[in-house]
Amino acid sequence: MYISQITRVDDHLVKVFQKLYPQLTNSRKPPTKKDLEEIIVSDSTTLLISSEDKEGLHITGSLSLAFYKTPSGHHAWIEDVIVDEQFRGRGIGKALVNKALEIAQKKNADSVNLTSMPARVAANKLYIQTGFKQRKTNVYKFALRY
Repeated sequence: MYISQITRVDDHLVKVFQKLYPQLTNSRKPPTKKDLEEIIVSDSTTLLISSEDKEGLHITGSLSLAFYKTPSGHHAWIEDVIVDEQFRGRGIGKALVNKALEIAQKKNADSVNLTSMPARVAANKLYIQTGFKQRKTNVYKFALRY
């Protein structure tokens, strides 16, 4: 298994996200080529993939890591952790999360946050095993679109 940062977008990557993204949510369309290109050129976002090969042709999962600064510190947020359902249970999610934590540490983030729906039992177990602590807070969303 290989974990790498996406540095270029091609049609193959777009096709992979068209397959992976519905495994995360049905409420949004998969990212377009333009969306993915905007993500990878952003200084505030890192897009990781897991693959079976060093070249990244057989992609098995992905993770987004976003950074932002506020008066309270330098924060990182893990979003959109997706492991292709046919590859689950092989440690891919753990490898993606550990790579994200390594990158966040290198970029001097003070903390890394994420959210996960309670129904995602395996994902929640993974986050706890990785060292995340469940916060006693409410998460709110104000939808501007969708």
